[in-house]
Formats: sequence, structure tokens, C-alpha cells
Amino acid sequence: MGMSRQDTAPGASAAIGAALYGLATRAVRRLPRDMSLTSAATLATLDRTGPRRITDLAAVEGVTQPAMTALVRVMEESGLVERRGDASDKRVTLVCLTEAGASYVRTRRQAGIHAFERLIGELTDDEVEALVAALPALKHLAELESQDREEPKQ
Repeated sequence: MGMSRQDTAPGASAAIGAALYGLATRAVRRLPRDMSLTSAATLATLDRTGPRRITDLAAVEGVTQPAMTALVRVMEESGLVERRGDASDKRVTLVCLTEAGASYVRTRRQAGIHAFERLIGELTDDEVEALVAALPALKHLAELESQDREEPKQ
């Protein structure tokens, strides 16, 4: 019987969680305040998954359907999303990114990447190597998190 994760690294998960949470909150604070975090997250979801129903978006982003409907209306007025009928079901309306919406997501992502690149530039070579070694685990963590959010709970 192998050693459990708890035996090998007491408190490691909590320490890693605290470090990642600290990074995430700092990253969020640095983002441009040109729209709400929920709106920005919704655009990123649409960019990642393609067109979605308002009910799905509400579930993924953890807001009520009326709140998501209002957000979509505002983003539609800003030209970032559009509503289209679903070819397979005429009663369903899908929310889609416009070219301007896709461009917004790309620009915001690049700004976030550059902010981290600047900070990583101040680390030692050993520290950068440690982050490179952790990349597969970090990517897996991100995949787990998005699977968690993108399956609306029935």
C-alpha cells in the first residue's frame, strides 16, 4: 500500500492553494475595470466553448437567469455578443461572440499574459525552471476547473 498524499506532504495542498489563490486575486485586480468580472468571464466562456444558451451561461457563471439575461443585453448593446436562433430548435436562442467580442477576449488575455511575463522575468533561473516543471500540473488544474464549471448541474 503506497503512502497517501497527506503522509508525503502535510499541508502541501493548502500551501499550493494559498499561493495560487494569491496569484489569481492579484491577476484579477490588475485587469482593466472596463466591465464586470462576470461579463468578462462570460465572454471567455463563449470564446472557449462556442455559442451557448442563456440558461447554460447562467449555470456556468453561477448567476441567476435574469441576471445573465441583463448582462447579455448590455454586452449585445456594446456589440460584443449577438443572439442567434438555434437551427436544431427554433425555441432556443444562442448567445454568440461577435468579432469585437472575440478580439476583446484576446486582448484581455494577452494583457494578463504580459503582466505575468514581466513578473516571471524577475525570478531566478532556478525558479523559472521550477515553474516550467510545474506547467503540466498547472494545465491539468485549469482543465479540471473548467470541466467543473462547464457542466451545468442538472
